[in-house]
Amino acid sequence: MNATVEKIEKNTAKITVTVEAEKFTDALKKVYQKNVKQFNIPGFRKGKAPLHLIKKMYGDQIFYPEAEEMVINTTLPGILVENNVRAVDRPEVSIEQSEEGKEFTYTATVTTMPEVELGDYKGVTVEKVEKVATEEDIEAELKTMQEKNARVSSKAEGTIENGNIAVIDFEGFIAGAPFQGGKGENYELTIGSHSFIDTFEDQLIGLNKGDAKDVVVTFPENYGNEELNGKEATFKVTVNDIKVKELPALDDEFAKEVSEFETLEDLKADIKKKMDEYNEHMAKHEFQEKAVDAAVANTTIEIPQVMVDNEINNMMRDLENRLKAQGLDLDTYFKFTNSNEANVRDYMKETAEKRVKTELVMAQIAKVEDVQVSDEEVEAKAREMAAQWGTPDVEETVKMILGMQKEYITYDLVNQKVINIIVENAKVAE
Repeated sequence: MNATVEKIEKNTAKITVTVEAEKFTDALKKVYQKNVKQFNIPGFRKGKAPLHLIKKMYGDQIFYPEAEEMVINTTLPGILVENNVRAVDRPEVSIEQSEEGKEFTYTATVTTMPEVELGDYKGVTVEKVEKVATEEDIEAELKTMQEKNARVSSKAEGTIENGNIAVIDFEGFIAGAPFQGGKGENYELTIGSHSFIDTFEDQLIGLNKGDAKDVVVTFPENYGNEELNGKEATFKVTVNDIKVKELPALDDEFAKEVSEFETLEDLKADIKKKMDEYNEHMAKHEFQEKAVDAAVANTTIEIPQVMVDNEINNMMRDLENRLKAQGLDLDTYFKFTNSNEANVRDYMKETAEKRVKTELVMAQIAKVEDVQVSDEEVEAKAREMAAQWGTPDVEETVKMILGMQKEYITYDLVNQKVINIIVENAKVAE
């Protein structure tokens, strides 16, 4: 067997392979033995028809396609490895000569891993990241806790006011006809939340319990539903109840009820401490991202489009899986976002390009710096994961993790070491 590799473009190689005649003949025999039971020729028991009669009846090349595929699949992977050709997509194969008794020749056009020309990745300058918990942040967190512990009760008397919860029945009509999704019963609508379109909530202000009203609104032009976009609708609304939310006072008693602290000041101090810890973590993470982005920006790579397309495919699958977890699908998503697959893929393109480029840069730095990960480090990470899962049989869980995710853990640890190299050598710009 002989193979020659020719670089025809920057990220494309053409491989010409010549396989000895005996190997192709052997493949034809194997394909015959595999498929002979499918042929029923008069005078022979099923599966016993000789090769020459099958060829006579069905043509000399009846087994050629499968034999060609067999030879290619058993020769090309090894040729790629031997010639250090790293393919990033399925090769495009063309048969040049295929005839029993003669050498079998084919060409494979391969999109290859791009060359990565690293720039400065040590000593990149990154702006200092600082995140400080302000008094407003603490007050906002207290407000959230206050809202969660609010008591909701029916309003004894009076009309709907801003901030009240109106319990309503409603049905929407466009040009006198009801439309899908426009009906609800005992729906609790917080007035002022702007969760309903247009001036719907404003038009309920001043109504009493038991009142009925026609609420006229106009759907936005980009609402996401062609039947409703820009249309005027009339909602027949009945007020079943009016509720008010009573917020607890922010005092020491509140602190005792919602936490382990005796005073409001102690609770606020704890909130600040946790916010500071979180902000420190986020600042560190953001600094790392900026440092890596700077190293990537200094690198020259010509990325094959197929690599970007493959990453977009991965992102589309992730989106589909997230939607399935919510009981939705892509068609529903496209409908509600007033988009289509082409639009979403185009939107993902920039992120996909950045991901691919970053991965290539990280891999090249790991190669240049000879970053290694030991089996002990991988096992330690697996134990950390098992501990987080809280399973009773830790050893069995560690074995399962190593069996299923060892490659991913190794990849993650290598990347973290590369990030450390970039960050530890980065210059901080105040």
